[in-house]
Amino acid sequence: METDRSLVLVEDDAAFAKVLRRSFERRGYQVYWCDSLDGLRALLETVPFVYAVVDLKLGSGSGLECVRELHASDPETRIVVLTGFASIATAVEAIKLGACHYLAKPSNTDDIEAAFERTEGDPSIALGARATSLKTLEWERIHETLAETGFNISETARRLGMHRRTLARKLEKKQVP
Repeated sequence: METDRSLVLVEDDAAFAKVLRRSFERRGYQVYWCDSLDGLRALLETVPFVYAVVDLKLGSGSGLECVRELHASDPETRIVVLTGFASIATAVEAIKLGACHYLAKPSNTDDIEAAFERTEGDPSIALGARATSLKTLEWERIHETLAETGFNISETARRLGMHRRTLARKLEKKQVP
C-alpha cells in the first residue's frame, strides 16, 4: 500500500473503529488503530500519518490531546475530529490545535473523506440553528453526563438532579451505545 494513504484511527469504541477501518481499507488506505493517547504515541514512533480520524471523547481522556500530538508530529497531517458531543468550544479548540475538520457523529467514510479534501471554509453554509427535539437534547445531555461519570448511574442521576430510578427507566427505554 502507498504510504501517502496512511491513516490513524483514534477511537475507543472497538466496534465503530472496526467498521471505519474496513471501509477505509476498501478505499485503499493503510489504516492503523489505537484507542488512547499512549497508543497513538507508540504508533507515531514508527509510522508517519497523512490522515487521522480522532474521537473527541476517549475513555482514557480527551481526543484534543491526540490532535495536539498529531499536529506536533507533522503539521501537514489532515486531522478530522469526530464527536457525539458537538459543541462550539470543542470545535474551536480542535481547529486551533491542528484539526482540519470537526464532524458530529454519526459520520461515515464519505463524510470523513470529504472533510480531508476540504482545505478552505465555505462562506455559503447555512447559518440557521439545527432543529432538535427536546427528547434528543435530553438524551444527549444524559449520555454526555454518563460518559463524564464513567457510566456511574448514581453519580449521573445526582449531577442531573433526578432520581436514580427515573434515570434507570430512561436508560431502559433507550439503550446506551
